[in-house]
Amino acid sequence: MGQLVLAAKVTHVPSLMLSEISGSPLRAAREPAVASLRELGRRARERGVTCFVVFDTHWLSNFGYHINANERHRGAFTSHEAPQMIQDLRYDLPGDTDLAKAIADRAFDADLNVTAHQVASLGLEYGTIVPMHYMNPDGFAKVVSVASPLFTSFEESRLLGEATRRAIDQSGERVAILASGSLSHRLWPNKKLGPEAWTSVASEFNRQVDLRVLELWQARRYREFLDMLPDYATKCNGEGGMADTIMLFAALGWYDYRGTAEQLCDYFPSSGSGQVTVEFHVDT
Repeated sequence: MGQLVLAAKVTHVPSLMLSEISGSPLRAAREPAVASLRELGRRARERGVTCFVVFDTHWLSNFGYHINANERHRGAFTSHEAPQMIQDLRYDLPGDTDLAKAIADRAFDADLNVTAHQVASLGLEYGTIVPMHYMNPDGFAKVVSVASPLFTSFEESRLLGEATRRAIDQSGERVAILASGSLSHRLWPNKKLGPEAWTSVASEFNRQVDLRVLELWQARRYREFLDMLPDYATKCNGEGGMADTIMLFAALGWYDYRGTAEQLCDYFPSSGSGQVTVEFHVDT
């Protein structure tokens, strides 16, 4: 039987990559976030994680749910939206075809339109690549990337999260689930994309709600959070409809989840959005 041994909400902002450039004004600003991802990678290795399942809100689909089921993820990635931040970022990671197909099968059982793809030219998006760059740089664990549909429902995302957990439990893998996306996600308009945009949230309302969400998590008041999640995703401009967070909590057991939320870096803004890294501890 398989086991979920790590679960986390993680940031994937491309400005993390700028922290690697000597002399970058963001080098110090992004160091805590980079350190949080590296720490999760250390914990994953320590716990014997064999596969990362990444709910990627930067892999957005118009038609149905998709899973990258390639046996190998290999390529050089340049971001189409921010090539000045991510360019020629090379990755070479093992995939997990069996688990990807099992997730699709369990989703099919729940009457969801989910396809697991084995297409060599289907690369990863940066919602998966950036966390893996810090957490899994040598490819010690396999990777399954799951897309977030734009035209879906809250309930469908919840069903896919539950299907993912069933597939994990029936596998022989020790799995880490990552919800890769922001908290609030209202970005600054182009004319305001100056240096201050990297270090400020575009909406004070969004910032206040983000901080309240972190308080609820730390107090383990998950039922209240889940009840507010549909409004939170809509009113605070959720990235990919916050499908990653919906799927994460569904995989954790929804209202039945009682674990500790451990915040691994301070809440921080990026291009107007709210970002954080939080581990949701599971019984192992």
